[in-house]
Amino acid sequence: MSCAWTLVSRPKGAPTLENLALKDISDQPLNDGEIRVKNSFFSVDPYMRPRMNEGESYIAPFELNEPMTGAAVGRVIETRSNRFKVGDRVSHFLGWRDVATLKAEDALPLPDIDLKDEYFLDVLGTIGMTAYFGLFAVAEARPGDVVFVSAAAGAVGSLVVQIAKLRGMTIIGSAGGTEKCDFVRSLGADHVIDYKSPGPFQEKLRKAAPDGLDVYFDNVGGEQLDAAMGVAKWNSRFAICGMISMYNSDTPIGFSNLSYIISKRLQVRGFINTDFMARRGECLAQMGYWVSKGMIKSRYTIFDSLEKGPEAFFSLFSGGNTGKALVRLGS
Repeated sequence: MSCAWTLVSRPKGAPTLENLALKDISDQPLNDGEIRVKNSFFSVDPYMRPRMNEGESYIAPFELNEPMTGAAVGRVIETRSNRFKVGDRVSHFLGWRDVATLKAEDALPLPDIDLKDEYFLDVLGTIGMTAYFGLFAVAEARPGDVVFVSAAAGAVGSLVVQIAKLRGMTIIGSAGGTEKCDFVRSLGADHVIDYKSPGPFQEKLRKAAPDGLDVYFDNVGGEQLDAAMGVAKWNSRFAICGMISMYNSDTPIGFSNLSYIISKRLQVRGFINTDFMARRGECLAQMGYWVSKGMIKSRYTIFDSLEKGPEAFFSLFSGGNTGKALVRLGS
């Protein structure tokens, strides 16, 4: 018997425990071509909040009363596939549970190297791909650029700060509170803005970038996106990764600087990491090199036990995590 978190009702505003339930799943015998994986970690990510709603998006919404999904890492404990043997370490998309049963073709083998499981849900997983391709392929960032990164203490943002710095850019990061701002500085950011401090955000951003922005890597939307449009140079490039500040809101957000998209010829492009799956090897090679040389720092906020899954998820919206939020499952 395994257990999984399910969505039992669709939230209005911020999700609560009333929207979720931990349910038992009967372990059925494997079919040919299937494997069973004991998860060691699963990821919680902001994009999961829109999946709790009905309606069209870039990924299907969670079905009510069905196990939720997301990135996970674990080891094969049973197999009826020649792709994997018992003990192999894999990543897959059946998180939010302790044991996953899936088609072998839906799992990715992880390299037999001495790196912790956490890395493959972070810098060497979809988070790393999001940061790498968002910065270099979508925003077309280059040495000398002034780059503003929102949610710079989060999983994606903290990686963007570091890899932009490694490529010779000037980095402005935003975060909430003294501790998170200090963390962003420790990653190499040249300027850090505490978005929780008093005063209009655009004034703070203008002070940090008096000559304007070349690139904005957006993780939050809302006021910070609007401010970035106001401070941007002509032909600035915006990589729109997420809008976490808007996910729990039913109130439309006003954008006073929206017309600058035209007058400043801003290039605004939304993306998700799977747009670049064909180039995954390129990202893994570069990020793996930086990790092996100790040039990238990873920080995790880890919640122990399957029961802490909702708490880990809610922390993304309350500011309760720094770096990547993960749920660690028992041995």
